[in-house]
Amino acid sequence: MTTTAYYFYFDVVTKILEAIRKGEKSIFLSLDLNLSKREWQLEQDRLILDTNTVMDAERLVSISSFKNKLFIFQNNTLAPVEVRSNGYYKLVPTAGAPILEIDGIKMHRTKQIDPLTDARLKTQLVVKANDLVLDTCGGLGYSALFALKAGAQKVISFETSQAVITLRNLNPWLASLADNRLELIHGDIVHEIDNFEPCLFNSVIHDPPRFTKAFGDLYGKKFYAELFRVMAPRSKLFHYTGSPKKIKTQDTFIKNTMKRLETSGFQALCFKDNLQGIYAQKN
Repeated sequence: MTTTAYYFYFDVVTKILEAIRKGEKSIFLSLDLNLSKREWQLEQDRLILDTNTVMDAERLVSISSFKNKLFIFQNNTLAPVEVRSNGYYKLVPTAGAPILEIDGIKMHRTKQIDPLTDARLKTQLVVKANDLVLDTCGGLGYSALFALKAGAQKVISFETSQAVITLRNLNPWLASLADNRLELIHGDIVHEIDNFEPCLFNSVIHDPPRFTKAFGDLYGKKFYAELFRVMAPRSKLFHYTGSPKKIKTQDTFIKNTMKRLETSGFQALCFKDNLQGIYAQKN
């Protein structure tokens, strides 16, 4: 039988250890990655989690050695929330929802914006009530969640990395907010998009990793043509590109990306500086 999962990281552990040091009898904080907060009882050198589960100070001290690492405590086992496969994948705690980091590179924007606000603004730009939404590179699922909040009738979300899916399944945010309108698919959208009929989706959120040779197909003419094919008339696209350098008139990366989208049939193209991506329409 699987018990409740509790999440610990440097900021949380520091507060608990300080409360124990001061002889406090309880502490008010979140142990579900900021989804909720409640009062927890402290007894001697232990945090009481439930009737049969405690977290002792020795374990808390061991976590406090890591300033940018998240741990899950479940079934009396403490483990880092990470995957080591073809790279090093981990969830990183924030003041809100956690972010994904791969080989030390953050997969979410965190400067001047939090990942949930970023996902909400991207989604609101293109998704309206009753849309059938394609989420091409789902990641932790935040864009899909806000598409549901915008009233989408259904969101089909792809993620190709098993490591990312493993971490997504350990992130309580998706489980707590998703519903049966969300279909999560383990697959590569570059190949799977061929299976969709024309003019199917009312809105598309294309949020690929930043451009590298490994992810070049997600920025290619063939894939853009397929996106255009599966989008319905009067549908909308948001395509995250990142800002590889300060956007200027001479920025060939952005200009060339927009040109490929335009060649594929998209119109009303506009680079949204605050969202670091391109808005486009299929008229």
